[in-house]
Amino acid sequence: MFALAGTNLMRTHTTSNETVEMYLKTIAELSDGDAPVVIARVAERLGVTAVSANEMMKRLVEQGYLDHQRYKGVVLTEHGRYVAHTVMRRQRLWECFLVDHLKFNWSGAYEAACRLEHATSNVLTESLDAYLGHPDVCPHGNPIPDSEGHMPQIKSRPLSALRIGETAVILSIKPASTDIFAYLSRNQIVPGQRVSVVDRAPMEGPMTLRLENTQVAVSLALASSIMVMPEVESKP
Repeated sequence: MFALAGTNLMRTHTTSNETVEMYLKTIAELSDGDAPVVIARVAERLGVTAVSANEMMKRLVEQGYLDHQRYKGVVLTEHGRYVAHTVMRRQRLWECFLVDHLKFNWSGAYEAACRLEHATSNVLTESLDAYLGHPDVCPHGNPIPDSEGHMPQIKSRPLSALRIGETAVILSIKPASTDIFAYLSRNQIVPGQRVSVVDRAPMEGPMTLRLENTQVAVSLALASSIMVMPEVESKP
């Protein structure tokens, strides 16, 4: 079972190996290029205490999965990144299977796939990939690492970076809780959707978006997790 609180995705009962995989995958999901990930963000995401997260980080550093940068956070080593991407590959392939073949609800696919990722062998992963026709992205638009653990790079910008009047197409939505995915789905904020920025409230307030014939407000924090490709106006 998952203990969900906001974006908390930590299981209540896990094996040691599953815990390592969850921490590494979470760090990979929260990372922005080579920038260190703040440990407090990892703890919040997994629904654990700061003390537990710090203790786990020490073990992961000792085991060669992470490098710790004092006062900044942690970064994945090459080995840690390989393990994280392997877990992400399994999870995102399961998302494709659940949504495309079982017609599973798009909003809950991430959580359900997280339950399956740790019990999936490499042989099953590759069989699943072949059955699905080797998809490039999951239903939320996030790239699927290849069998060697390499993560494809997709050029995009966070929606939060757009100015008033700019229009873009949503490419992907970073991992979040089922509740957040459900909110986005209800408001048609999904990959492939075209959105325009109508307004931006000051002091990091919400952004007002236009989608076809409707408008919806999203917080700046949520907008930062929505990756888009801005449309370039053609010059006359």
